[in-house]
Amino acid sequence: MHWMSSRGSKRITEQESGQDLFESKREKSLLKGIPRFKECKHTLLDLRKFSEWGQDLYVRVPVSELDHAAGHGNIKKKTVEITLGVITFGLVTCACIFIKKYPGTARKLCCQHCKIKQKKGDADLPTFDLSILANATQNFSTKNKLGEGGFGQVYKGTLIDGQELAVKRLSKKSGQGVEEFKNEVALIAKLQHRNLVKLLGCCIEGEEKMLIYEYMPNQSLDYFMKPKRKMLDWHKRFNIISGIARGLLYLHQDSRLRIIHRDLKPSNILLDANLDPKISDFGLARLFLGDQVEANTNRVAGTYGYIPPEYAARGHFSVKSDVYSYGVIILEIVSGKKNREFSDPEHYNNLLGHAWRLWSEERALELLDEVLGEQCEPAEVIRCIQVGLLCVQQRPEDRPDMSSVVLLLNGDKLLSKPKVPGFYTERDVSSEASSSSANHKLCSVNELSITVLNAR
Repeated sequence: MHWMSSRGSKRITEQESGQDLFESKREKSLLKGIPRFKECKHTLLDLRKFSEWGQDLYVRVPVSELDHAAGHGNIKKKTVEITLGVITFGLVTCACIFIKKYPGTARKLCCQHCKIKQKKGDADLPTFDLSILANATQNFSTKNKLGEGGFGQVYKGTLIDGQELAVKRLSKKSGQGVEEFKNEVALIAKLQHRNLVKLLGCCIEGEEKMLIYEYMPNQSLDYFMKPKRKMLDWHKRFNIISGIARGLLYLHQDSRLRIIHRDLKPSNILLDANLDPKISDFGLARLFLGDQVEANTNRVAGTYGYIPPEYAARGHFSVKSDVYSYGVIILEIVSGKKNREFSDPEHYNNLLGHAWRLWSEERALELLDEVLGEQCEPAEVIRCIQVGLLCVQQRPEDRPDMSSVVLLLNGDKLLSKPKVPGFYTERDVSSEASSSSANHKLCSVNELSITVLNAR
């Protein structure tokens, strides 16, 4: 090893001994003021430059050692490159053989991968662990149960941070539930509106499938259609009527997707802390693409009393199907009565027929819920009743769309005369009695007898 001073050209030679350094001979003229090197007992791993001394240190090692180190590194590098090349060639060869032998399967796997990737990107929903939801609902206790539908139960849950949730747990026995679940996740994930319930996430673990919604402290409109309806004054009822209309308008026209709900009813209208309505439960909803405005189905699903005649008879549905259901809800909110539970002993009408008869006889205000008294504006009540009757007309082409409904509810535009509502079966008992009496007299004249058989 040679050490050369930067101040002079005199060379000092030391005996080489592997990678160890030995103490150099003292040369006071050159090394004065410079610390002496001590013998290093360990392998030299690194050398550093100490610029403050103003000295440069040059280390020379045998060429054989450099060649050995470089050769060893090159061998390792070449080994890795050859190994990677062989593995890559093998994988490519196997892939080519598989594609050539099973072209259909390979294409199918590729398409499935693309679809799964696309669905994950579209949904963009957070997922909840089953254990977290079980703890939040006290292991799905009946005390936390908010309601029950055709596809499962809904529970109230509270997370550790205090956030309240509504957990819709899909029934394991429901054969149709899986499709409804996937449909609801795909649709609601894309929808954002103040009058639509917000979907917070989902849970899919084993056989368990759940939807997690924002919690509505006032439950559903159906809850207030019973004795609790006294809590809804006319202002709140009109606000609910208008809010549902805006939510439907968004689904039918203003959102990126055109969606037909197909199961609009009071139990699917949730109320928040301010009693603002939010449409929920999209399990039966259908998506219309492009310019599509109607469709048919062989499996009629929905709730009796809210489905229109064309859907019940022929499986035909469109945006006008939701309009019909909305009209039923308007008349129920105004009257405080349920269409399915209402009966008119004198005319055998349902609620729709009863409302239409009162309106035709210019007695529409008699439909108003008696608990409201005189606290409402009569003109506004009559306008709501007339809009409701326009929505439930027998023929779908006679019903207005939701954009027209919103304008009619909040404007002074003159309304058209509603036609006969769907499922209208007017029967006059007094006329039937007179007809029966006349027939009896006629039969007596002809000396004929009539026997009426009554079932026991």
